[in-house]
Amino acid sequence: MRLCSSRIALSIFFALVIPLSVFAENGSMSAPAGWQSQQQAPAAVKPEQQPSLDVDRDPVVSPDAEDNEPVSPGHLGSPSRGIALERGPGGRYTLTRNVDEVVLNVSVFDEDRHLINDLTKEDFQVLEDGVPQNVVAFQHQDVPVSIGILIDNSGSMRDKRAAVNEAALDLVRASNPDDEAFIVNFSDQAYLDQDFTSSIAKLRDGLSHIDSRGGTALYDAVVAAADHLGKDAKRPKQVLLVITDGEDNASSLDLEQTIQKIQDLNGPVVYSIGLLFGSETEPREEHRAKRALQLLSDETGGLAFFPKSLLDVDTIAAEVAMDIRRQYTLGYHSTKPMTVLGYRTVKVDAHANGYKKLIVRTKSGYYPKQVAPANTANSQPADTSQ
Repeated sequence: MRLCSSRIALSIFFALVIPLSVFAENGSMSAPAGWQSQQQAPAAVKPEQQPSLDVDRDPVVSPDAEDNEPVSPGHLGSPSRGIALERGPGGRYTLTRNVDEVVLNVSVFDEDRHLINDLTKEDFQVLEDGVPQNVVAFQHQDVPVSIGILIDNSGSMRDKRAAVNEAALDLVRASNPDDEAFIVNFSDQAYLDQDFTSSIAKLRDGLSHIDSRGGTALYDAVVAAADHLGKDAKRPKQVLLVITDGEDNASSLDLEQTIQKIQDLNGPVVYSIGLLFGSETEPREEHRAKRALQLLSDETGGLAFFPKSLLDVDTIAAEVAMDIRRQYTLGYHSTKPMTVLGYRTVKVDAHANGYKKLIVRTKSGYYPKQVAPANTANSQPADTSQ
C-alpha cells in the first residue's frame, strides 16, 4: 500500500499463486462454487499482491517473498501440523510436524446455545468430503492464542470507538494470560498500531490511534492481518476479531477472494461484531454487511454478532473470550493423500448421553499444503519440529 502520513508501509506480503491444479483432480475442475452452503468453497482467484499493514517502523520484507510461495501460518488449524505443543526459546509455541494431520478447533453448544465442555474423543465424528475420518488426537484445554484485533476507523465509527476500545481490552483481560495480541485500525488502509504484546497499556495506546475518516477496506485488512499472524505469531492457535459498522467499500479484494486466501492459509478463526444499528445504515447496505461478516466467520469456524446497541458489545467480547478458551481440538489423518489437490470440505458431528442435540462449529474446509519431495541425492535427517 502507499505511504500514509508519517507511517511507512510494512511490506508484509507474499506471492499467492494458486495454479489451476489446486482445483483440479484427474483433469477436471473440482472446487465447489457459491456461498449457499458451508460445504462449499469460493471460486479461484487470480494471483495478486498481498494487502499489507502500514506501521511506524522501517519496511520489513519477508525472507520468503522471493520464493514465490505462501508463508506457512503455523497454527493449530493447519493440515500440515500436528497437535503437540512445546514452548521453546523466546516464548514461541511450536508443534510437532505431521504432514498429513488435519487439526480442527471445535466449539460445541446445546440447543440453548450453552457451551458444552464435558465431551470425550469418542463423542465426535469427523467427515472429510463425506468420508468418515479416524480422530487420532484430542485436546480440551485452555491453550495460549495469538489474536489480531481489527477495529474499523472510518468516519462513521467516531462516536462508537470509546465503547469498542474498552470492550476489546476487556476481551484481552478475560483471555489466557499467555495470549498475545496486536491492534489494527483500518479505514481505506490498515495500520498496525500495536504489534504483538500482552500489555494492556500498550494495547490501549494502539487503540487510541483514532482517525475516523475515509472508507472501509475490511477485506484487505483481514487478509493482511491473517498474513501477519502466519508470519510472526508465537502461538499456534490464531484468531482475528473484527469490529465494524458497515460494508466494505474500499478493498482491492472481494469477499470470496478474502475467504479463499484465509482458507488457503489454513486459518485463522474469524470472530465478527457488526455494529449495524442506527439510522445511518441503509437496509440494503446493512443486509450486505451482515451477509459478509456472517460468511467470513462461518467459513473460518468463528461467530458473527450483530448487537442492537453499544451496550451489548462488552458482553459479546466476554463471550468471544470464553468461546476461544473452551474449544476442543481434534486431529485426524486424512484418508485422501495429501498429493491429491483441491478444496476439502469438513463436517464434525457430536453425540453424547444426556444431550438431545449438540451443535458443532468449526471451519468448513481447507486446502492441503503440499510437502516438497525429499532430495534422495543429498539426504538429511528430517526436521520434526516447526
